[in-house]
Amino acid sequence: MPLSKKRIGIVCPYGWDTPGGVQSHVGDLAEYLISAGHHVSVLAPALSETDLPEYVVNAGRPISIPYNGAVARVLFGPIAFARVRQWIAQGNFDILHLHEPAIPSISLLACWAAEGPMVGTFHVAAKRQKVSFAIVPFLEPVIEKLTARIAVSEAARETLTEHLETDAIVVPNGIYVDKFKNGRINERWSGNTLGFIGRFQEPRKGLAVLIDALPEIIRAIPDLKVFVAGPGNPQDALDLMNPELRSRFEFLGRISEAEKADFLTSVGLYVAPNTGGESFGIILAEALACGASIIASDIPAFNSLLGHGQFGTTFESENSQDLAREVISLLKDPEIRKAKAQLGKEYAQSFDWDVVAEKIFDVYEMAMVGGRSVTLSSENRGWSKLMGRGE
Repeated sequence: MPLSKKRIGIVCPYGWDTPGGVQSHVGDLAEYLISAGHHVSVLAPALSETDLPEYVVNAGRPISIPYNGAVARVLFGPIAFARVRQWIAQGNFDILHLHEPAIPSISLLACWAAEGPMVGTFHVAAKRQKVSFAIVPFLEPVIEKLTARIAVSEAARETLTEHLETDAIVVPNGIYVDKFKNGRINERWSGNTLGFIGRFQEPRKGLAVLIDALPEIIRAIPDLKVFVAGPGNPQDALDLMNPELRSRFEFLGRISEAEKADFLTSVGLYVAPNTGGESFGIILAEALACGASIIASDIPAFNSLLGHGQFGTTFESENSQDLAREVISLLKDPEIRKAKAQLGKEYAQSFDWDVVAEKIFDVYEMAMVGGRSVTLSSENRGWSKLMGRGE
């Protein structure tokens, strides 16, 4: 490791008890750093009954707010600020790594509360939102405190530039490639099948786009089956579709990491019809590592991750007819699918934690030049006013 053993504090803004790309990224990074011999503490919101890993400190119960086309479970306010300060004071950290410090969350609170080496990772890719206009006057001086900035994709970097007129180093999300490259084919999921993983009740995940494409696909591929994995109430999705389509679907609920590897290895096509709000697409990186054939909407993050069509096929976002045409073409041409999938499996190595962590280590080293450690900021009077606590 290029980095000597350090005390690293990582802040996750979103509820640890809710599955999500940021939580997965933070957890994997923490475990990788711990395996390398570093002391790591992760501060995250969580329900009191949540079974947390030893390295996670519960910052308090999250609340749900609409954000970026979904519902984010975050924690904010004076009580959270006090807990953040206590965690920093007790941590004796060499560096803080704050995820999504530009949204109202404990990462933003930590950025305000601390001084010293701080790295911010920005995951969001989105157009300007009203909440941004409301808090930009408070964000700008806080974000300036960051020693270094990371964006998980070019789309996330462009969002950061647009919102806050600052820049970042692009370092992608990481995956453990070895967990996915040896998935086993399950005949139940293979053949003329489509696979979907995600919180399907969120409109931006695009399940409705896939449903609208199915009648045309079924006319060309009569034995088509669709498997949907992820949290949610299947009845809500079934209510969206023509009764004649319901027999084509099987909802699997949440699946384990091992089951996910088998699922992605087995399905005829993995479909990611997301309509926006994605900054990277960690599930696509995992699918590539499994050697899956992928078709995804051409939103910027997905298009970039798939090499603009080199490692997977894209269709026009929210265009169900274009999705149907591409699915039919791919299911009828297994050689094209196999060739892209093989290229994708090789390309997935670039997302392995051994590669991604080295890049993060480089940013850490840059941030720690000068030998300072993390301390509490003495300039919190303005923040106390914002939190409604007075002088």
